[in-house]
Amino acid sequence: MIKKLFFDLETTGLDYRVNAIHQLSGCIEIDGTVVEEFNLKMQPFEGAIIEPKALKVSNVTMDILSTYEPSEAVFAKFMAMIGRYVNRYKNTDKMFLVGYNNVSFDNPFLRKWYEIHQKDDFFGSFFWSNSLDVMVLASEYLLEKRVVMDNFKLITVARTVGIEIDESKLHDAQYDIELTRTIYKIVTNRFNSKPEVYGVLDEMPF
Repeated sequence: MIKKLFFDLETTGLDYRVNAIHQLSGCIEIDGTVVEEFNLKMQPFEGAIIEPKALKVSNVTMDILSTYEPSEAVFAKFMAMIGRYVNRYKNTDKMFLVGYNNVSFDNPFLRKWYEIHQKDDFFGSFFWSNSLDVMVLASEYLLEKRVVMDNFKLITVARTVGIEIDESKLHDAQYDIELTRTIYKIVTNRFNSKPEVYGVLDEMPF
């Protein structure tokens, strides 16, 4: 079975070594079927640096963060969920981590969160070391279009492949992972239907 953890994070800053996760959203997919979805919100772990600019991007405040569950409690829920689908003692039973620019950003945050609360070195017992980065996959798909794109951010790539964007939901981990999973399906041609049915243009208008 092929198991994938699609995930996206909102954090209190850009440095996984000192900043913390405050939202973790995504879904678990097994052989192409979503078996569980999650949207976890948590207080930053004790001692984490909280940057006001990062909170503003995520549209949260310190007061809102204070209403979330403690990080360690959310971590326990997350690992219980992972444990329902992965046998950590079987070295052929792991999940692929899938996200947008996750190799550079989300993966280090997730691993640091694991190390803080689990306090062991067995992150690799749950997740394959070779992640699936949708930004990299989309780079090949949009190779000839890159020259006319202003940037390669998630929202820009989503628009370029023909996805209609809900502006009101941007910078929320739950919505970002919806976009990421849709882009993944488009660029890997996993809809098993004609691309235009899903809003993808056979020929880009430029």
